[in-house]
Amino acid sequence: MSLNLQARIVDLRRNLLAMGAEVESRVASVVQALRSGDLETAQRVRTGDEAVDRMHVEIENECMRLLALGQPVAGDLRLVVTVLRMSGEFERIADLAKGIAKRIIKIANGEVIRIPDSLLDMADATRVMVHEVMALLAEPKLEDCLQLRRDDKRVDQLNKEVLVWSRDEIHRNVDHTQAAIDILAMAQRFERMADICTSAAEDLIFLIQGRLLRHGAE
Repeated sequence: MSLNLQARIVDLRRNLLAMGAEVESRVASVVQALRSGDLETAQRVRTGDEAVDRMHVEIENECMRLLALGQPVAGDLRLVVTVLRMSGEFERIADLAKGIAKRIIKIANGEVIRIPDSLLDMADATRVMVHEVMALLAEPKLEDCLQLRRDDKRVDQLNKEVLVWSRDEIHRNVDHTQAAIDILAMAQRFERMADICTSAAEDLIFLIQGRLLRHGAE
């Protein structure tokens, strides 16, 4: 293997870590905005995804170049494939954060409604999962990756609680129908973020062991 390829693979992983840090910051910001009602922060998340999009394109292009010209093998090939997959997953998380920010702004401009604790708990649990993905990307550990996949069940349960709350809130006050729907939409986006974190954990297991895990397999 050429030294140039080795150096470019090191840079590739470093660039994915930088992208992950940017995405984690956006998720933390949107959770803060949800908890505090900070519309300025929500607006920054809603309009500031150009950096993530640019990182995604650059990483994807570099992965394609390495696969086509560098001919990586074994662990290096797994790394390039993992980076290619995870960069797309990070970009989707950023898009979901943007969608949540839009709903926060929309709710603030509508009928006053209290955000349910189940959604706040769901937001915090998802934020923790995103953080854990970034930590595992820096230092992959098999057991922690497997545990992260199991953590998704907590978010799924909270999503069901938000669904029940939304239905009950609409029955209690029909004027809150749109806000309840927006809250449910935010929950669905947090649930999707958690699913993506699960997929990212599976990508890292592939990086560590070279085996593919999907659909709940251990």
